[in-house]
Amino acid sequence: MAHIINGKAIAATMVETIALEVQNFFAERGVIPGLVVILIGEDPASQVYVNRKAAQIRKAGMVSFEHRLLAETH
Repeated sequence: MAHIINGKAIAATMVETIALEVQNFFAERGVIPGLVVILIGEDPASQVYVNRKAAQIRKAGMVSFEHRLLAETH
């Protein structure tokens, strides 16, 4: 039997849980965790993906850093 899950509700619960863990981590260590993304080039799909991840990171109380480089970067 298949079960239908509510992905948005599960994701919201996960963000809330992670936000509490971030607060505890900061209280214990004085550091806010974060995510660093290096985006090479101007691929629209990659930009959407990175922007969505950054938004979720911020919702969880973390910091998000992006480094954008030209497609010609080696």
